Amino acid sequence: MTTTTDTDRGIDPRSPRFGAAITTVLLALTIVLTLIPATWVAGIVLLAVIVALFAVGGIAGIRRHPYGALFRRFVRPRLAPPAELEAPEPPTFAQQVGLFVTAVALLLALLGVPYAAPIGAAVALIAAFLNAVFDVCIGCLLYVWLVRAGVFRPRRGIA
Repeated sequence: MTTTTDTDRGIDPRSPRFGAAITTVLLALTIVLTLIPATWVAGIVLLAVIVALFAVGGIAGIRRHPYGALFRRFVRPRLAPPAELEAPEPPTFAQQVGLFVTAVALLLALLGVPYAAPIGAAVALIAAFLNAVFDVCIGCLLYVWLVRAGVFRPRRGIA
């Protein structure tokens, strides 16, 4: 995605992909649980947890996301250093997009809109899957497009 030359600000680009893999599994489980009437409540609770996780990443920043802590503690020590670092703003924005999609799905589901939870989870799952498997971050791309359109100003150090 977007690289940075600032080693104090950059993040390991494998960390958001690690988080996206976990999110993919949780969203797939959410879809299954919300499609079965007997497990709908469990699916809604799981969707609420996912919303909360997106909120941490989107509001507090990608560096404070619990999946990032897991990556830094258990995965990163077993890997070679990354070839380059990634600017934290695009993945943080991607978390905000995920927060919006899943929060709307949760709200609509709680208001009784049929299939809102599995459809919203499916939309988020597609984005998470693309990031985890193919390193295509839809929210990051959207962030870059919005910067180019002048909606956001890029921070210093983003190439």
